Amino acid sequence: MTSTTEPTEPLSVEQLSATTLLRFATAGSVDDGKSTLVGRLLHDSKSILTDQLEAVEHASRSRGQETPDLALLTDGLRAEREQGITIDVAYRYFATARRRFILADTPGHVQYTRNMVTGASTADLAVVLVDARNGVIEQTRRHAAVAALLRVPHVVLAVNKMDLVEYKESVFAAIAEEFTAYASELGVPEITAIPISALAGDNVVEPSANMDWYGGPTVLEHLETVPVSHDLAHCHARLPVQYVIRPQTAEHPDYRGYAGQIAAGSLRVGQQITVLPSGRTSTISGIDLLGEPVDIAWTPQSVTVLLEDDIDISRGDLLVPSKDAPPTTQDVEATVCHVADEPLTVGHRVLLKHGTRTVKAIVKDIPSRLTLDDLSLHPHPGRLVANDIGRVKIRTAEPLPLDSYADSRRTGAFILIDPADGTTLTAGMVGESFAAPQPVVDESDEDGWDF
Repeated sequence: MTSTTEPTEPLSVEQLSATTLLRFATAGSVDDGKSTLVGRLLHDSKSILTDQLEAVEHASRSRGQETPDLALLTDGLRAEREQGITIDVAYRYFATARRRFILADTPGHVQYTRNMVTGASTADLAVVLVDARNGVIEQTRRHAAVAALLRVPHVVLAVNKMDLVEYKESVFAAIAEEFTAYASELGVPEITAIPISALAGDNVVEPSANMDWYGGPTVLEHLETVPVSHDLAHCHARLPVQYVIRPQTAEHPDYRGYAGQIAAGSLRVGQQITVLPSGRTSTISGIDLLGEPVDIAWTPQSVTVLLEDDIDISRGDLLVPSKDAPPTTQDVEATVCHVADEPLTVGHRVLLKHGTRTVKAIVKDIPSRLTLDDLSLHPHPGRLVANDIGRVKIRTAEPLPLDSYADSRRTGAFILIDPADGTTLTAGMVGESFAAPQPVVDESDEDGWDF
C-alpha cells in the first residue's frame, strides 16, 4: 500500500523512539467540522493510505458527493455515516518526523458528552472546535469545563469554517476573546486560538494564504511543538496490585510477586514501601520487567514487585513509598461528571472503583451543580442527570488511599458503578474543582448501606 501523496521516507524505529508522544482529544458541537478537521489532518500529513482514501472516495460518491468527505476517515459506524454525526470515540495513531500522536475524536452532541470525558481523561491537549458562524455556544462551554475538570494542560481553540465568514479577522478575534476569558476563569492553564477551514485545509497542516493577518502556528505545527510534560513520572510512586503471582513450581517454590501497572512515579529495589489500606510495611527485594530483573521501573510500565516480607496483599491493594503514602479515608469529596441516563441522587447506593479496588459506597450529599452559562453553583440540587457536572460527598464501606486529582490524574480519579447491572454512572475527580462549592453539613443515612 502506498501513501496518498508524494512518497516520503518512512520513519525508522530509532526515529520513532526518539520522538515524543502526544495524546490529544478533539471536541466540538454537532456540525462544527470536527471529523473533517481530523480527516484533513491525517490526509495532509500523509498519514492515510491509498486504499483508505479510495474507500472514502467510494463512500462519498455513493452519497452523491463530488469530493471525498474526509470526515469518513474517523466516522466509521454506520449510524455515524447515515446521520453525519460522531457518536463514539474514534482513536487514531499517526506520526510525523517530530512527534508521535494518539488522537481521540470525541462526539460533539450534548448526549455524548460522556464520551468526551473518556477521550480527554488521558489527553495532554484538547482541540475544541467552534463554528465561526455560531461562535461560543453552551456545548463549547461544556467542553471547556470538562477539559478544565480533567486538568488537560493545553487547550487549542480551532475557529473553523473561516471560509464561510470571508476569513474576517474581527470574527476570529471576538470568538477567541470570549472563549479565552471563559476558559481562563475555569483555570485552563494554556489556550491557543487558531483560525482554520478544515474543508479547505487553511491553517491545518499548511499556512493559509487567505488569512495573512494571522501569524501563529498551524494546527499540526502547534501539535508538534507544544511541550509535553509527563508529570506522572514525577509524582509519588503508586502501584495498584492487579494480580498476585504464586507459581509454586519446582523452579520457583517460594516466588510471590505482586503484578500491576505503575500508575505514577518510579519504584526501585531496596525502597521501603507501605501496603494500603492495611498500612503494613516492607522493602522491595526485586522488580521483574518483561521477565527480566531490573533495579528501577517507572510509569507506565507493567511490573512484578517482590518484597522481603510475606504479608497479606491482594488485588486492589496499593503499594506506595512509605515516606510518600497518601492518607486513607472513607469520606470522599469530589467533582464529578455524571454520564449515565439514570440520575445520581442523594442516598444512591453505588460501587466506587479506584484503581484496581472496588468498594461499596453511598452518595451522602450533592452540595452543588455547576451552571455552565455563568459558572454559578446551584446549591443542593438533590440529583445530577446525564452530562451534569457537580460536587458530591461519598461515604465508602472501606478506607481508600486517595490522591488529589490535581496531584495525579491517575490515582485521583474514580468511577461510580451501578451495583445492579455494572453500568458506569459517574466519573469523579478527588478534591477541589475550578469552582469550590459552599460547605454543607452531611445528613446521616437512615437505612441501607450506612457506614
